[in-house]
Amino acid sequence: MAWFSNVRKDVLAGITVALALIPEAIAFSILAGVDPMVGLYASFCIAVTISIVGGRRGMISAATGAMASLMGPVVAKYGIEYLFAATILTGVLQYVMGLLKFGRFITFIPHSVMTGFVNALAIIIFMAQFPSFEGANWQMPLMIAGTLAIIYILPRFTQAVPSPLVAIIVMTIISTSLHLDLRTVGDMGKITQELPFFHIPQIDLSFELIWRMLPFSLALAVVGMTESLMTATIVDEMTETKSDKNKEVKGQGIANVVSGLFGGMAGCAMIGQTVINVKSGGRARLSTFVSGVFLLFLILVLGDVVKQIPMGALVGVMFMVSIGTFDWNSLRTLARIPRSDALIMIVTVAIVVATSDLAIGVVSGVILSALVYGWRSARIKAHTTIEKNGTKVYRITGQLFFGTMAHFVELFDYKNDPESIVIDFTSSHVWDHSAVTAIAKTMQRYEQINKTVTMIGLNAESKHLMDRVGPLQH
Repeated sequence: MAWFSNVRKDVLAGITVALALIPEAIAFSILAGVDPMVGLYASFCIAVTISIVGGRRGMISAATGAMASLMGPVVAKYGIEYLFAATILTGVLQYVMGLLKFGRFITFIPHSVMTGFVNALAIIIFMAQFPSFEGANWQMPLMIAGTLAIIYILPRFTQAVPSPLVAIIVMTIISTSLHLDLRTVGDMGKITQELPFFHIPQIDLSFELIWRMLPFSLALAVVGMTESLMTATIVDEMTETKSDKNKEVKGQGIANVVSGLFGGMAGCAMIGQTVINVKSGGRARLSTFVSGVFLLFLILVLGDVVKQIPMGALVGVMFMVSIGTFDWNSLRTLARIPRSDALIMIVTVAIVVATSDLAIGVVSGVILSALVYGWRSARIKAHTTIEKNGTKVYRITGQLFFGTMAHFVELFDYKNDPESIVIDFTSSHVWDHSAVTAIAKTMQRYEQINKTVTMIGLNAESKHLMDRVGPLQH
């Protein structure tokens, strides 16, 4: 069911994705400072492997710009063989992260950060097409316009074939038949019609070497995991289906190990190609598998044909991806959502676009969200009443943790209070040792002036923490 429930659409979607993968893989190889075939082999290996062992059906993983940008220093400093070794180590680290269930951390990412991530990706995808305009003539914008016209108009008449695939084929035929002066895929880099082969990195393996590579591989593992989990969550929402995040992290690890052993670089999920796949009808594992296999077929058998694909057609497809990825509703609701959420979304977008580092942007957004939540939660109040017997009751509202510890101690009028005091925690919760310490200080200050304190309303969890730590320990 996971493979053959949607065969025709999955195959056609996979073919469309494969065509869009080629220029991206070549561009990312150049960014990393390696031969274009390294990125192409990586895309083939990762796509095929993840289709089998991944946790999110219909998601495309391959060589990516976020990962490639981190590989440049490795290649420049140590060489290509060390890149292969770092890729394998990246995969091992990701597999361990999957075993440790790091996939659950995606649940800690707020909606505002997720929206910022999506919008930043759309902007990055759009901006990444600008280099294709360098030295271009008037034919380039016409080619893009024609591509977009086919993509958006064709579905009104038929959805039997993905409109991006039709657009690429039609524009390629027009370009070659009219001998248009357009930059093509062949101009991006040399495509060698050779199979990838098993290759153990030729390095002097030692503990010292692994220790030197660890920072690079750890950064790659974290960035790859973050981008893959975010993309998986986006696809979950687009397709209204669920995915196994921990299985996906382990699958990404296995895929990167395979890539490193077959002359490829590390990769992760690709939001752009995934959107192409989903919008073209790809839903099952077969679509991801076909994208990898057909990519290799294009390299080995149709290399000469692929080289003639005009970049204008592929740029048009990526513009479609950018438009479809951006959450336009977030702009319409920006003035209505809480200001803090709007700020978090804008900051996430700004950091991701400015640094081109998805992990830094997401982590910054999460930290900012945590600070906002902490600030809001660090509010504690006490409502006081005097009972008929003269007892003063403090009814505490708000969360009691390290952020409210000092304020809690200052809530009480120790000197002027009566001999008997009741502290009611019915509308509060004791979260940590700092909270227990604050309560202990309060009780001791009353005891020092011979006044009696009674605590009531503690919920089970708070009472358990108090009993375990000891209310008078500090």
